[in-house]
Amino acid sequence: MSTVRAMRPLALIPAFNEASSLADVIKRIQAAHPGLPVAVIDDGSTDETTAVARQAGACVLRLPFNTGYGAALQTGYKFALREGYDCVVQIDGDGQHEPADIPALLDVIERREADLALGSRFLGGTGYRPPLLRRLGMSLFRSLASNLTGVKLSDVTSGFQALSRDLLTFFAADRYPADYPDADVIVMLQRAGFRIKEVPVTMYPNARMSSMHSGLRPIYYVFKMLLSIVLTPLRHEAVERKGD
Repeated sequence: MSTVRAMRPLALIPAFNEASSLADVIKRIQAAHPGLPVAVIDDGSTDETTAVARQAGACVLRLPFNTGYGAALQTGYKFALREGYDCVVQIDGDGQHEPADIPALLDVIERREADLALGSRFLGGTGYRPPLLRRLGMSLFRSLASNLTGVKLSDVTSGFQALSRDLLTFFAADRYPADYPDADVIVMLQRAGFRIKEVPVTMYPNARMSSMHSGLRPIYYVFKMLLSIVLTPLRHEAVERKGD
């Protein structure tokens, strides 16, 4: 008589100088999904991020210097694959994401409804309203991604996601962006045949009023993202030719 093995999920937190909020995030993850293991990727923090994460009960992978958000995530994906996890839910360490939404994201993957459960802060009437300039940028990339994929999506820049093991394997390759994996990755996934499903989630304002999009980085982000989205079809064709 065959038995169905329960899926092994992992909560993944990419963190850079998140010592002030990380313990509370981990505590709320454990409350939302008891027994869910947590791995923190400390991306070269200069504060007590590693110590706080370990004290809170998380496994910590510390990178020797700041490599970028995408590189930190990819480190976590490779760790999850190596340790035999079936799926990953990624959540930021700054407290903006609501850990109580984790079960809804993981359910999509465990029921095999999609390869990527994309948390959307704009579904379900959560009332999230970003600053004007960021709202305009989100609208631009949402329109580009929806037009290029033919799939209507509401939040293509969300970092609150659950991913299947097949998707982790896909992202473990060199094609994954090292800095800002956002709308360009959504386009790449759809063109590669992966299924995406949005799930309503709650997002809170950034209490520290800082992010990876502060300073001059928004200018680089917009230029890089536009270029990456335009080149994504060409990159996908190159991957297909290499696989033939």
